[in-house]
Amino acid sequence: MRRMTLLASFAVGALVLAGCSSSADSSGGEKQPASAVSAPVSTPDGPGLADAVTGDAVVAHLAELERIAGNNNGNRAAGTSGYDASVDYVVGALDAAGFDVETPEFEFDQFTADTQLLSAGDRQLSVDAFTYSPPTPGDGITAPVVAAPKDDSPGCEATDYDGLDVAGAIVVVDRGVCPFGAKQTVAADRGAVAVIVVNNEPGPLDSGTLGGTEVAKIPSGGVSQEDGPAVAAAPELTLTLATETKKTKSRNIVAQTKTGDSANVVVAGAHLDSVPEGPGINDNGSGTAAVLETALQMGAEPAITNAVRFTFWGAEELGLIGSTKYTEGLSAEDKANIALYLNFDMIGSHNAGYLAYDGDDSDKVGSPAGPVGSDAIERVFVERLQQEGIAVDGTDFDGRSDYGPFIEVGIPAGGVFSGADETKTPAQADKWGGTAEEAFDQNYHTAEDTLANVDREALAKNASAIGFGIGTYAQSVEGSNGVPVGVARTTARTEK
Repeated sequence: MRRMTLLASFAVGALVLAGCSSSADSSGGEKQPASAVSAPVSTPDGPGLADAVTGDAVVAHLAELERIAGNNNGNRAAGTSGYDASVDYVVGALDAAGFDVETPEFEFDQFTADTQLLSAGDRQLSVDAFTYSPPTPGDGITAPVVAAPKDDSPGCEATDYDGLDVAGAIVVVDRGVCPFGAKQTVAADRGAVAVIVVNNEPGPLDSGTLGGTEVAKIPSGGVSQEDGPAVAAAPELTLTLATETKKTKSRNIVAQTKTGDSANVVVAGAHLDSVPEGPGINDNGSGTAAVLETALQMGAEPAITNAVRFTFWGAEELGLIGSTKYTEGLSAEDKANIALYLNFDMIGSHNAGYLAYDGDDSDKVGSPAGPVGSDAIERVFVERLQQEGIAVDGTDFDGRSDYGPFIEVGIPAGGVFSGADETKTPAQADKWGGTAEEAFDQNYHTAEDTLANVDREALAKNASAIGFGIGTYAQSVEGSNGVPVGVARTTARTEK
């Protein structure tokens, strides 16, 4: 799961079919056998799949993804051998279950940052370059500091800098409201030579992105909330960033049931890539494993009413690239035939919460309600977990995961989520256990995002709920928790 909402730049790639016959994977060792299902579940509906998708089976997939990361420099990031081996594993499992599997390829800009230095006089401060940030000169940029005013939308509008001499300065601005790329663009247009964004919550501001090379104008990075006051108060800063952006390729995975109505397709997805810093077992091996196990338990030719399309996205951590490329490549008819999108990104966080995307915006937090039908999807997951004795909170459609591109084209979306870098409240700790005033997942985007740090109980409960949701909509997309169909769908999406 990524931290920001901007989309990275990419180009159209060729659609290719995955080869699944090789006995060795790109990790350099013998390919491990995919988790086998002797026979798909006999009743592929909500309750049937909820029972069939077990925590032990999901953990088995996670163990394999962790093995892959361990054999590939400790990660499964897009554009790496670890990601390619992860694709091989998922494709192999789906192929063995009888699915026809496609791995559409796309091109994207891969970013690397080596030197990342920031100093205020003799004081050295930690800084994280934003993805796609241009480099500084080799000896860095030394310039006076201009602190953006603290208002309701810091640094989001040119008028924020009225009366300030921004030309030739390093702008220091708080995180919040608008994307990092927008803050950078506003400052650059006023003549700034670099931008430093201060986190608006405790901890470092890492894994931020400017959104693409076409947006990036001046060197930009983030600092922690703790270092923010010192950075903003410094009369002068020296910033040194050695960064590089180059073209590379990645793949999505798409496999659809051979049965069910193709005019009411249920799409279920999870991103397969990790960040370069770690193996990505909760983020997002957990969502991947649950969606994969649901596919294996459902089988390629289940007795279902609506077709189910299982998708595994590449380069999500770089800006939702794989899912965005996919939705942009759909024809108008293809989009109209998708009834809904179910997204699963992090379901076993170490300090887990039980969250469902706030489809009706009843929480009145952040983004507005999702497209018509998103409220119904939320109810399906809330009601299922309530049956397990779990009270569910809402979580905002904040654009940080692969539901974003589907919502953008009017497709209703939803899913479950166990939390990332947000802080668990005392009320939530009373309700679910765990530790209040700590992040849902303190291992988020680190080398410690391992199987040992996955909450097995939350993983199992959420994985079962995922099976329930996919199975429910596979049998019907109508009724009290249904989504628009036919003319109602066309009308709802026209009016989005």
